[in-house]
This record gives sequence, structure tokens and C-alpha cells, in this order.
Amino acid sequence: MKATLKTLGTLILWLTLFPAMSQNSIVVNADLGSVKIDRHIYGHFSEHLGRCIYGGFYVGEKNTTIPHTKGVRIDVVEALRKLKVPNLRWPGGCFADTYHWKDGIGPKEKRPTMVNTWWGGVTEDNSFGTHDFLDMCELIGAEPYLSGNVGSGTVQEFTEWLQYVNFNGVSPMSKLRIENGREKPWNVKFWGIGNEAWGCGGNMTAEYYANIYRQYTTFMTSWSNDHKIFRIASGASSSDYHWTEVLMRDIPHSMLEGVALHHYSVIDWSKKGSAKDFSEEEYFTIMKRALLMEELVTRHSTIMDKYDPEKKVALVVDEWGGWYDVEPNTNPGFLYQQNTMRDAILAGATLNIFHNHSDRVRMANLAQTINVLQAVILTNEEKMLLTPTYHVMEMYNVHQDATLLPIQLKTNDYVFGAEKLVSVSASASRDANGIIHMSLVNIDAKVNQDVVVDIRGAKVSTVTGRILTSEKIQDHNTFESPDKVKPAVFKAASLNGSLVKVKLPAHSVVVLELK
Repeated sequence: MKATLKTLGTLILWLTLFPAMSQNSIVVNADLGSVKIDRHIYGHFSEHLGRCIYGGFYVGEKNTTIPHTKGVRIDVVEALRKLKVPNLRWPGGCFADTYHWKDGIGPKEKRPTMVNTWWGGVTEDNSFGTHDFLDMCELIGAEPYLSGNVGSGTVQEFTEWLQYVNFNGVSPMSKLRIENGREKPWNVKFWGIGNEAWGCGGNMTAEYYANIYRQYTTFMTSWSNDHKIFRIASGASSSDYHWTEVLMRDIPHSMLEGVALHHYSVIDWSKKGSAKDFSEEEYFTIMKRALLMEELVTRHSTIMDKYDPEKKVALVVDEWGGWYDVEPNTNPGFLYQQNTMRDAILAGATLNIFHNHSDRVRMANLAQTINVLQAVILTNEEKMLLTPTYHVMEMYNVHQDATLLPIQLKTNDYVFGAEKLVSVSASASRDANGIIHMSLVNIDAKVNQDVVVDIRGAKVSTVTGRILTSEKIQDHNTFESPDKVKPAVFKAASLNGSLVKVKLPAHSVVVLELK
């Protein structure tokens, strides 16, 4: 009782001395965590789109001076290993439902070409195929997530791909794999049954797709109890709650491990605005779209709870991020855009939402890894840079597979015109060594925020941290100045008993370590 009164008295004293902080307060219940933040929330997405694969991941094995392993850039592999990428989605996206996997195996010089009708109308030579992708995942240390062709493919084509990469016995497909140089199967766990079936994946109704899904998964086999497959249904676009309702109602849960959700933060689909030359109004609008993820995840989860109260089926947000106009003088079909502090704020706030809903959100994929949309890496010939989004995901990876700690957050408003958003986003976890990590985002573009954090249920003796911020919300890294935006030591956190006082600069992302 005396300790409780002392803590309460200290909190009252702090709130008296710092009245501006009275609305920014966080209670961390360090002894109440029970849900794991699945590392697969930190997945990425690699589509045959623009320079994501060719010129991004893959430079080929001939006619290049860029250091590589079987055509895959070594600097990219090293950067993604540091990021601790848990899974990588491929080959799409919309591209997946036009991709025929057998065109991408065997001797490269004998592979047929194809036209990428979705992204720029370019002709691809299929030099990057199944072996190239799965071997690259092994280099990165990421689990592959294969999106199968349902829109223009067949059940036989899909299941033969599954057999080709996973079957360890004698069969025509395993024989073909061995002939192509791979003795042992890759044992791919994650499988997407089509992509955006409501749109580029076939323009299906939810009811029709549910039946198609049942048909395809009927013939999908794990073959080994040690290597169970994880089947992911093509899910809803943003607030299409009917889609989730139908899938959860009409698909037997014994055939379903995950339901997808796609949501992009866009100002307007007809005029998306610049990725780096934007106003505060445009920033506010993008953050409003990004924070909508809280409502989307909550409402889709509520529908899933109705049919799956034990939460056995995961919500898989396998496409998310900011979407802007392409950079001037670049191919509009390649979706190449810069990456600023705005994107770092978007990423930090979105990941906090995923953390706080990790009882249902157990997998997610940022779109896309290299040179496309909200990329973590940009390349230009031999040059490579890490974006502000990369740095946020690297700072945040301390949360991977840690135990989510429940928090109560009370925050000021970020006001712009007649609208308002929360100014502070937060989440907390405890890792296997008992260390507590807190991720804090000041969404306000102009105003610093003071925050008081009350750690309950654990004794804390030290606080350290890292911060990502820059002078302007529009700041970004270029090939001429690749380190303009990068993490630094955070020194504006102080500890008094169980209370941590934090001064968050405007538009900043902070990760604290509490021991």
C-alpha cells in the first residue's frame, strides 16, 4: 500500500510540474502480457513490378560488376538480414494471377518470355523464378510466402507447384525439381490462394471466390506433419466487411489458416500527390488513412471472432503502406516513389496497431521491399540506400516474438483545420530476457509531445533508446546523401521510480529499452 501511495504521489507531482503532459500518459501493465507479437507481422512483399525484382533484388549472373550470389545482390541480402525479415511474399500481387511457375524453372536460356500486362507492359525473360526466389529466401533467412495463380491458372498447376517445392518422395514434380538442381524440398509453409480475387485476381464475388478457395485447398497437401502448410485466403480490400463475413462463414476453418486484408494509405486514387513534395494537409490526410488501420483491423477481427472465437484463423495484412504518384520522369507502371519521414511515421504507427491487435493479426507484408511503393531499400545500378521506413522496421524488430504488454494510452490531439488525430501512437512488449521495449510515435508534424509512462508490475532501473527524426517531415535519403535520415541515440527519457518522462520531438519515432 505504501509503495502504491508513493507511486501515486510521484505521478501527481509530475503532472503538477508538467501540466502540458497531463493528456499524454501511458500505463504499461508489465505483468499482464499473454499474447505473442508474431515476428511474421514484419513480413515484406516482392512483386514482379518495376525494379523490385530485376535491378532490385536481382542483377543477373552476367554482365554486372555488382557483387552478387547467383545474381542476387549481396548488399541487399545483408541489409534484409539485419532487418530480420521473417517472410517474403512473391511473385505478386496482381502479377501472381498471370504467372505460370513452370516458365521460370530449368535452364535460363530456355525459359519462355512473357509480357507483364499489369505493370508497364514490359517483356520479362523469366530469369528469376522459383529456384531463384526460394534460394534467395534462404540467403536472407526469410520464410517464403508463395502466391499461387488462381485467376488464370488451374488447380493442377497450383498443386503441382506445391508438390515441386515441398514433396520429398518420388513423383514427377519432385523428379523435375531434382533435375533442375535441388535435391531436398524447400518445405514452403505459407501459401496464398490467389490475390485480390475481388479485382485483378478475377473480379469475383465473395461467394464465388469462397467456393473456388474450397476447390483449390481440397487438393493442397502438406505430406508431412513436420511441415504443415499455412493457407491464406485472398481477403478484403480495406472496409469490404462483407468479403470477410462470407469467407469466415462459407469456408470450413479446417481448410483455412489465414484471411488476408489489403489497405493502402492514399490521398486520392486519381491524384495521389508527391512522395516528397507535400504539404502538412497532405501529410495529415495520409496519416488519417494510415490510422484507419485501427478501425479496419478491429472490425474485420470482430467478424472473425463471431465465427472463430478461439482466434485460430489469423488476419494477414499482406499488403499495406503509403501510395503516391511516381517520381517525375519514371515509368508510371513501375510505381517508383521516394520515402520520407512521413513514411517512417506511417510505418511506426501501423506496426503499433498490429502489435496491439496481435491476438488476431499474426502476419503482415509491407508493400514493397525494393524500388516500389513504400520500399525499405532503393537501388540505382551499384548504389543502394536504406529508407526511413527501413530504419523504423529495424528499430522495431526488438518486438518480434516478444510478449505484448497491455497499455492504456491517453493522448493529446493533433489538430489540423476542423479535423483531429491522436498525436501519440504506442505499443510495448517484453522479450525472452525480460527486457521491456516501448515504441512511441509523435504523429504531430509540428508540436513536441511530453509523455509520462507508468510501468506497473515490473521494476525498472535503466532506460535507453533510439530515435528517428529529421528537421522536416519531407526529409529523405538520396544516393548523394544516403544518411540524411538515420537513427540516433535518444537522450530525452528520464526515470523516476516506476515513471518514465519522455520528450518526443515533432514527427519522430522512438524505441525505448527498459531494464
